[in-house]
Amino acid sequence: MQLFKTPNIPFLKYKYIALALTVALILAGVVNIAFFGGLKLGVDFGEGTLLRVMFKDPVAVGDIRQLLSDIGLGKSTIQETGEKGREFQIRAMQVVEPGDSDDELIEAHQALADKIIKALRGDQGAAETERGLRDLNTIDERALTALLESSFPGSGPEAAQRIISYRTMSGIIARYPDLADLGLKPELVESLEAQTYLGSLSVRSRETVGPQAGRDLRRKAVQATVWALLGMLIYIAIRFKLEYGVAAVFTLAQDVLVTMSIYSFTSREINLPIVAGILTIVGFSINDTIVIFDRVRENIKIRRREPLEQVMNLSLNQTLGRTIITSGTLLLTVGALYLFGGEVINDFAFVMLVGTVEGVYSTITLSCPVVLYWQKLFKPKNVRNR
Repeated sequence: MQLFKTPNIPFLKYKYIALALTVALILAGVVNIAFFGGLKLGVDFGEGTLLRVMFKDPVAVGDIRQLLSDIGLGKSTIQETGEKGREFQIRAMQVVEPGDSDDELIEAHQALADKIIKALRGDQGAAETERGLRDLNTIDERALTALLESSFPGSGPEAAQRIISYRTMSGIIARYPDLADLGLKPELVESLEAQTYLGSLSVRSRETVGPQAGRDLRRKAVQATVWALLGMLIYIAIRFKLEYGVAAVFTLAQDVLVTMSIYSFTSREINLPIVAGILTIVGFSINDTIVIFDRVRENIKIRRREPLEQVMNLSLNQTLGRTIITSGTLLLTVGALYLFGGEVINDFAFVMLVGTVEGVYSTITLSCPVVLYWQKLFKPKNVRNR
């Protein structure tokens, strides 16, 4: 499939315009992030609530996400664990104000967890709740202790701990008589039966995700990107020359920065799938860059007397059709993901769309000019790059 028979576009003629546009986009993104909070941290990098729940009957992940979407938590992380279709881990983002006290933070996380549990439970147990009964499969240890202490002072903490431990091990409390095996007094079980009911959803654990976990993930995400770029530099420096490696890393770094700058204007959250998208863009873009550099190396050997800039222009035009066809194929794929992939993968697909277009742009307009600048700065004028 030949898109261009004999293209002769002077790409390097517009290298300063391309560089200016890139710098403008990056600066705009930096200003947006620094002064307008343009880059929002998602659930993977911020504080939140971690719930581990178990259903009495199997439930689809899509149904759970729909329930969470109805309460504005559609981007929560849902991971299936344990028994298939019944046990899930849900991580939801918690908005924390800088001046919040520890008690206020605990209350905020508690309220978020209760909101999720209420959504997952749906209309089940609505009649019991109206009668003032509590769901024994979702109540936390503190609330259960208070409930038992009102009728059995001094016995509440120990009894509550045994019940929660049993619920954690078994997954869900199916019958009240099962609690008698825990060594609880019969009258305590009877009182509990009168004040609670057994719902079809069990909360196996609930935890608060603090800022330290978010900081660790952010650090590892940055390290992954830096190590990827460093690996590219070493590989291309060995395969070609150092200046080609520097040019490739410069191109890849600005791919990341421009993509994140554009992403910051969309009010989307950044999370681990977005980092995966960025690294995917790095891998795709370097492949295209290597193809162009390989053609430059071949043409240098054939056209020894021509200026390097002219050789690079020729190489860019010769590989233009291949670049567009390859990128177009990828755009069809990520475009389908963006339009039809659903809410969970939409942010990832958007990053891939932006990064693919940006990768083609930077590879064609910026990779070769960096090699030229390196030649002018660090090599004598009478020495040709071969």
